Amino acid sequence: ARHIGVPSKYVALMAKEYFEEKGGIEGKEIKLIFADTKGESSVALREFERLVNEEKVCAIIGPTRTGTAVALFSKIEAAKIPVIMCVGGTPPVVPTKRWIFKTPQKTITAVEKICGYLKERGIDKVAIITSQDAFGAEGKKDLEEVMQKENIQIVAKESFGTKDIDMTIQLRKLIVTEAQAIICWTIGPAGATVAKNFKSLGAKQILIQCHGLPDPEYLELAGEAANGTIMPSTKTVVAQQLREDDPQREVVQNFVKRYEEEYGPVSTHSGYAWDAFMILANAIKKVGTDPAKIREAIEETKGYIGVSGIYNMSADDHCGLGVDSLVMVTVENGKWKLIE
Repeated sequence: ARHIGVPSKYVALMAKEYFEEKGGIEGKEIKLIFADTKGESSVALREFERLVNEEKVCAIIGPTRTGTAVALFSKIEAAKIPVIMCVGGTPPVVPTKRWIFKTPQKTITAVEKICGYLKERGIDKVAIITSQDAFGAEGKKDLEEVMQKENIQIVAKESFGTKDIDMTIQLRKLIVTEAQAIICWTIGPAGATVAKNFKSLGAKQILIQCHGLPDPEYLELAGEAANGTIMPSTKTVVAQQLREDDPQREVVQNFVKRYEEEYGPVSTHSGYAWDAFMILANAIKKVGTDPAKIREAIEETKGYIGVSGIYNMSADDHCGLGVDSLVMVTVENGKWKLIE
């Protein structure tokens, strides 16, 4: 995924630079080796073999897509190499896999955040539109489960292919229902298409997107139509709007400043790779470069104040982020705005 993979690569270079200014990790130089999955499982498998067998890496960060991640599960467990994934979907960490961790919030965490927002506003009827891929299917499943528990009724459901260029027909069916909000679950350009189609229909509902969309590309592609849309996000895109007493404020602001000086506008995805790099570096600082020891040290990460949240990992939780790691944001005049 260009819009996720590219920022992740930038961030790895940025993190390497950050440690080099400090003389490496415990005096050791960092050697970065990049592998591009091109979003394809077969390529991911081939590149994983190369990293493990030829490059002899002690740990891996990535991939950034649920599909390529799932393809690697059995290979990773067999290779016994710790991997911190930057994947939005939940399969890497539910059920827990010994060698696999991830830094982005689990889908269900974002769904719970949205539900909290709906409850606060007295919204009890929604419609959903989800992409026909692993990520969209998972969003749909979690939305159904959490909404039922929270007594929020899903009055209608539609779906679309990630390559579709128009979702007007599906949206038209949703906006005539009694839904007060329409929730869209997808990442990438399709989310912007939904926003544009939704606006062109003059819908009265609010449009809520998922936690994978707060990035510059969404603002660019959706243009005017992004205004008024709402979504859960890490704090990166609203770094300057954080309260003084937010324990993450300084970490997030320093990261954003560093990133934007070099690469332009920050995305919610940028922070995930940074957090993965830091959690891994902390583990290496503690135990050296033995993969088994690194794995244990990652699992013992507690109270790590990251860009994307405060991480508390354990043997049962290889993600370590709760609902409080997310904020709700909206778009006003083409800019991100924190919803208090």
